[in-house]
Amino acid sequence: MKETTLQRMELLLGNNQLSVLKKSCVLVVGIGGVGSYCAEALARSGIGKIILVDHDVITPGNLNRQIHATYQTINQIKTTAMQERIRSFNDDCEVISYPQFYSTELNDDLFAHAVDFAVDAIDTVSSKLELISTCLNRKVSFISSMGMANRLDPTALKIGELMQTSYDPLAKVIRSQVRKRNIKKPITVVYSTEIPHKQSKVINEAGKTRKEQMPPASSPFVPAAAGLACASYAVKSILERRSAEKISLE
Repeated sequence: MKETTLQRMELLLGNNQLSVLKKSCVLVVGIGGVGSYCAEALARSGIGKIILVDHDVITPGNLNRQIHATYQTINQIKTTAMQERIRSFNDDCEVISYPQFYSTELNDDLFAHAVDFAVDAIDTVSSKLELISTCLNRKVSFISSMGMANRLDPTALKIGELMQTSYDPLAKVIRSQVRKRNIKKPITVVYSTEIPHKQSKVINEAGKTRKEQMPPASSPFVPAAAGLACASYAVKSILERRSAEKISLE
């Protein structure tokens, strides 16, 4: 039997489920430490169509934790670098790149595609909330990544409901904003129970924002693990939904 690219996934899932993934589309917004590993795993698992959204470019500071970041890709747009990387190991995966900052103005273009699942790997609170609200309103299954910076332990990650999170400053802000917006629906997130390190060293005094002046510390372990967890959750959710749909039709 000739060895194929997705042979090991087929052995795990079976041909029918692999076919489901091939026909599926996943949207990944934010192609940084979490999003790049997520997109990588989705493409290697057999997802047929991946939409990438990120306006940023790769810098030397990304080399320690973003899978598409190499000396050769510095100054490249992140979505472009990720698209080319996926093509290097899976030329059967359709990858669509939106090198733009996510906002609601993009929604009509993004969701013109039949999106089966969305991954929020954004690090801007306002944009995270916009994507979460959009997915809830459009009834698109999704997972949102909470804060992964300032941590070392990938085994402290959990997938759960937003309101169950603790020890996460970003999740605390999102919880507050969700309450203000009176959002009642459950929001699935990947989060860390590790108490984050406090980073207060000024790296760039000329920075326009606090984040530019004092960027968060970050390891290669936690963002990558979160990205893989998001990809796994997306794949399982797609397969479970298709299985439920099939049962309901029988």
